[in-house]
Amino acid sequence: MSARTIWKKVNLTFIYLILIILALVVLVPIIWIVVSSFQTDNQIFENLMPFSWKAFFPQHLNFSAYVSIFSDKHFGRALFNSFFVTFTTVIIGVFFSALCGFAFAVFDFKGKDILFFLVLITIMIPFEAIAIPLYQVVNMFKWLNTYQALIIPGIGNGLTVFLFRQFFLNIPKDYIDACKIDGASWWTIFSKIYIPLSIPVVICAGLILFIRQWEAFLWPLIAANSVDMRVIQIAISNMSQEYVVFWSQIFAASSVAVVIPALLIIPLQHYYVQGIASFGIKG
Repeated sequence: MSARTIWKKVNLTFIYLILIILALVVLVPIIWIVVSSFQTDNQIFENLMPFSWKAFFPQHLNFSAYVSIFSDKHFGRALFNSFFVTFTTVIIGVFFSALCGFAFAVFDFKGKDILFFLVLITIMIPFEAIAIPLYQVVNMFKWLNTYQALIIPGIGNGLTVFLFRQFFLNIPKDYIDACKIDGASWWTIFSKIYIPLSIPVVICAGLILFIRQWEAFLWPLIAANSVDMRVIQIAISNMSQEYVVFWSQIFAASSVAVVIPALLIIPLQHYYVQGIASFGIKG
C-alpha cells in the first residue's frame, strides 16, 4: 500500500471522526429532551445533578407529560393551528413562487432585472427589520388574531422564487416553441411541462416554507396572541410561567414539535439537496 493511499485513508477517517462528533453535538441534546419527556420533573434533575446514565436511559417511562399536553385543549388547538397555517402556506407559497420563477425565467419585460434584484434583496433583510411595518399593514387590514395574519406574510419568499427561476432557466426553450406550435397556452406550458419537470424544486421549496412557518415564533407572537390563534411554538413558551416551569411538559411538547418536521424532512432530504444543487447552475 502506497503512502498516498494510507494518507487518504487517514484523512477520510479524520473527516468521519469530525462528522461523528458534530452529529453527537446536535443529536445528544435532542435525545436528552425526548428521553426527559418520559420522566417526571424530579427525575429529570435527579439524574443530572450529579450526572447519571439514567438521564439517557431511564428505568421507568412516565407518559404523564404527554397525557397532560394532549388533554389540554389549548395545546391541541395550537397544534392544529400550526398544521393548518404551515400546509396552507406551503401550498399557496409554492404555487406563487413557481409562477414568479416562471415569469423571471421565460418572459422578457421592462424592469425585469430590477424586480429580480429586489427579490434577491428580500432574502438578506432580517425579519426583525420589517416586523413593525408588517404589523401596521396587518392591523390596517384588521387581520390581527386571524389566519390571514399568519399565512399571507409567509407566502412570499425570495429564496423559493430564486430557486424556481434558476431551475426553469435550465429547461430548453425548444419545449416552449414546440408547445406554441401545437397551440398550447402559457398556463398549459407552465402546468403540463415546467411543473412536472421541477418536482425536486417543488419539494425543496415546500420544505423551505414548511420549516420557516413551523418554527416561526416572533411573528405569531406579535400578530396572533389570542389563545385560540396560538401556534405550537407559542404554546410551548407559555408552559414556562412566572413561578413554575413544567419541564416534562415542555420537553414532551418540544419532542412533538421536532418529530413532526423530522418525519417529513428525512424521507425528502434527497429532493431537498437536489433542489438546492440547482441554484447556481445558470445565471
